[in-house]
Amino acid sequence: MERPAWAPRGIDISVPSVSRVYDYYLGGSHNFETDREAARRAMEFIPGLPKIMQANRAFLRRAVRFAAGEGITQFLDIGSGIPTTGNVHEVARGVRPDARVVYVDHDPVAVAHGEAVLAGDENADVIAADLRKPREILSSPRLRRLTDLNQPVALLLVAILHFVEDEDDPYGAVAELRDALAPGSLLVVTHASYEGIPLPAERVAGAVEVYKDIRNPLIMRSREDIARFFEGYDMVEPGLVPMPDWRPDPASEDGDPYSSSGLAGVGRAA
Repeated sequence: MERPAWAPRGIDISVPSVSRVYDYYLGGSHNFETDREAARRAMEFIPGLPKIMQANRAFLRRAVRFAAGEGITQFLDIGSGIPTTGNVHEVARGVRPDARVVYVDHDPVAVAHGEAVLAGDENADVIAADLRKPREILSSPRLRRLTDLNQPVALLLVAILHFVEDEDDPYGAVAELRDALAPGSLLVVTHASYEGIPLPAERVAGAVEVYKDIRNPLIMRSREDIARFFEGYDMVEPGLVPMPDWRPDPASEDGDPYSSSGLAGVGRAA
């Protein structure tokens, strides 16, 4: 398998990565054949996966604009993936030119590409770290350089929590991050769920098995389980809803049934 020039040394390009599979769904170019093969296998069960990912990105952009409109200038995007058009720093600065953004991912390709995109940008940075180790994120000098935790922060956990298994204590990790944030901070979440997918659960389970096969288990949680991530935060209207239903932009929504798969919400620290 030929190694692209942009691929960081030391990574095994024969092993799929969820961030590179996601990049493929969005039409990106920073993925390997093993990622594309996994994506195509999953799409045999859920053909609308690219539509789901597009709806996820559209929600992220709306949530970032909302946060910036609320006066927040600090953004922490954990599980940020490979930078694509409409990145958090670009969207936030469209509303607040002084916005500061820290991206976090554990995929070396995502981190390397993020560093390249952000080269020379003094108000944005990327950290190689894992959501399951929140203390490492919170104590990172790169985070501390750009983020004052005594002021409101928008914490973005978009399409990442469904890749953290219960035995890795995602609720504990999110609680540690939530508790570190100042009043007025926002928690932005999207999460995979059987709710809303226009297919029988057993068909969806086929795609879940593909992710298990590539050692990135996809955990489909219920509405109640997803709501637990917001404990101690007040939900922003309209609450925990299908992604296109969260403060929709009528001009950009296409009404595709797959877009309503999974749930999205924003909570505010009291």
